[in-house]
Amino acid sequence: MPATIDKNDLRVRQRQVHFAETGSCFDSTNFEAITVRAGGHESLPRRRVNAEAFGNSRRTRRELPSDFLKKGTGTGGTDARPAPAEEVKKRQAPKSKLMDFQAFAERPNPPNTEFRRFYERGDLPVQVDHGGVSNRVAWKVDVQKLDFHHYLPIFFDGLREVEQPYAFLAEQGVYDMMSSGWQKVLPVVPQLIIPIKTALNTRSKPVIVKVLKVLQALVACDCVPEGQHLIGQALVPYYRQILPVLNIFVRSNDNLGDGIDYGQQRRENLGELIAETLEHFEVHGGEDAFINIKYLVPVYQSVVVA
Repeated sequence: MPATIDKNDLRVRQRQVHFAETGSCFDSTNFEAITVRAGGHESLPRRRVNAEAFGNSRRTRRELPSDFLKKGTGTGGTDARPAPAEEVKKRQAPKSKLMDFQAFAERPNPPNTEFRRFYERGDLPVQVDHGGVSNRVAWKVDVQKLDFHHYLPIFFDGLREVEQPYAFLAEQGVYDMMSSGWQKVLPVVPQLIIPIKTALNTRSKPVIVKVLKVLQALVACDCVPEGQHLIGQALVPYYRQILPVLNIFVRSNDNLGDGIDYGQQRRENLGELIAETLEHFEVHGGEDAFINIKYLVPVYQSVVVA
């Protein structure tokens, strides 16, 4: 006997839209619901200001009877007695994650990049080519024919993405565009400063590592035979926007003691990577690079032989 079909099941129902932000190209990000600013510090926890540090006055309170020892609670000159169970639980309670040095704390990194918005709209000529060994970026048009003034800042803004496929497409797309010719990259350098600064201000270690590797490739992509490092010199006026975050993490090295760091080939040690990036800035930045780096990163030492 055939099953009966309810007419109500044949109605056209409106598809429910989910903003899961899982990284799938079939999802759509609700940009209107994102109100937090990337790299902002408004949402960081605030510590109470100690007013005693700014004057001679000291805050005191009246002693209560419960503050004094009672009969049978002292040690009587003998070994200390075990603490009560309530006090032990209080000691073992997890401490709050309020950092003493909030300069190292991660800032918000909302998924509201221009790269994500353009990619979900289908305005970027890129797609993921799932190869047999590793993924690659499949360009739908020739990279040489792209308008770098329009596309390169969008790809640089996507460097702070941590979800796939946005993170992979943005990073690999930047490398592909820089390798296509430095003549088209040089005029766009002023438009790249704000995306670079925003990505560094997130204080996220994976994002900072990614941006530092891109900066090293950026200043070295125009190593012409004449020795005129034009992109490195063009970045010198913008050191005030790039280097302050590097000065914060310049000493963030992994202390392994006598251990062996088996992850050196991935170049994820933040302190060493920052030192390497500053050396690239000095070598490719011309004669004014060192004094500007020294002004913003006082611990930096020159590597150029006079």
